[in-house]
Amino acid sequence: MSTFRDLLEQTRAGIAETDVPGARQLIDTQQAAIVDIREDDEVADGLVPGAVHIPRGYLEMRIEQAVPDKDQPVVVYCAGGTRSAFAAKSLAELGYRQVTSLAGGFNAWKEAGEAWTKPAASLSADQRRRYSRHLLIPGIGEEGQQALLDAKVLLVGAGGLGAPAALYLSAAGVGTLGVIDADDVDASNLQRQVIHTTGRLGMSKVESAAQAITALNPDVTVIPHRERLTRENALGIISQYDIVFDGSDNFATRYLINDACVILQKPNVHGSIFRFDGQSTTFDPRNEHSPCYRCLFPEPPPPELAPNCAEAGVLGVLPGMIGMIQATETVKLILGLGESLVGRLLTYDALTMTFRTLKIARDPSCPMCGPHRPETLDEIEYSDITCAIPQPA
Repeated sequence: MSTFRDLLEQTRAGIAETDVPGARQLIDTQQAAIVDIREDDEVADGLVPGAVHIPRGYLEMRIEQAVPDKDQPVVVYCAGGTRSAFAAKSLAELGYRQVTSLAGGFNAWKEAGEAWTKPAASLSADQRRRYSRHLLIPGIGEEGQQALLDAKVLLVGAGGLGAPAALYLSAAGVGTLGVIDADDVDASNLQRQVIHTTGRLGMSKVESAAQAITALNPDVTVIPHRERLTRENALGIISQYDIVFDGSDNFATRYLINDACVILQKPNVHGSIFRFDGQSTTFDPRNEHSPCYRCLFPEPPPPELAPNCAEAGVLGVLPGMIGMIQATETVKLILGLGESLVGRLLTYDALTMTFRTLKIARDPSCPMCGPHRPETLDEIEYSDITCAIPQPA
């Protein structure tokens, strides 16, 4: 009857195995991929620089995304060299042609005096449970989750768009959420602003949002700004954050957010709603091809043609759809994943359940993001009538 030791010896006889100098040569001369198959708590003690971490239980599921070229040399390691031997056999069975197990594993690597790194921050056991579904996704994992926890997002408005987004961004583990809103919770808000409750009627919206966010995820730090965004405070507030989520409901604030983000080079995730229709896009002044809000709307429409929700009404579920699109864009920006809505306007018609995508070109003569962009907000007029930038002489 075979023992585990017999099985291990049989496995080692059928795979390539190398010592630390041999692994170093494979990495340096053949650009071998390095795959760390230890568990999360082991990786917290350190890892080989450049290694891709895939816990052994997920190796077969995720290796082809991490190392798509099956002809590329692969060095796989664990703590002591046992698990990596079985892993090397599994990779060979999956079609990888140059797989080598590191004898002695990470322990031997450290003892040989080779360089190793320790993660700047690692998730706690509670965080690994909370964010476990993120940790399973290639491209997110622990590093991506840590990026979310380190991110700072400003929500302009705790209303229809900001309310659902605040819940999902906090659930995802965005570590710092600023919320700016000067209003109090009113009964008319509850039809769509799902972060507020009947029991918090009359409370400031920022305090109501903070209570809901903290109850959902105590990892999140909430910074309440119980005030309106103005020309005087916009740069000071927005400069504290990485990304701005525009959930405002008037043109003056949208132009103000845009202009401050262009000056500060901050991404601006925009959304708006009207009765049964919504739209969303992303403006990113760090991208030389990105338009800004003034490229899309050089001038605001007359107020009578653009009433807000209090004047025109809105389908209660509509802000949830657009707010979630904005939240998704925000998470993608933090993680650096996928294709954002930069240069595209996504429109949604709830009555026909249809989406359309319209291309937005950058205006080379735009008064805000063009060659004559203002350096401050001091001379810009912000009202729903003008929102104007003086033209250069």
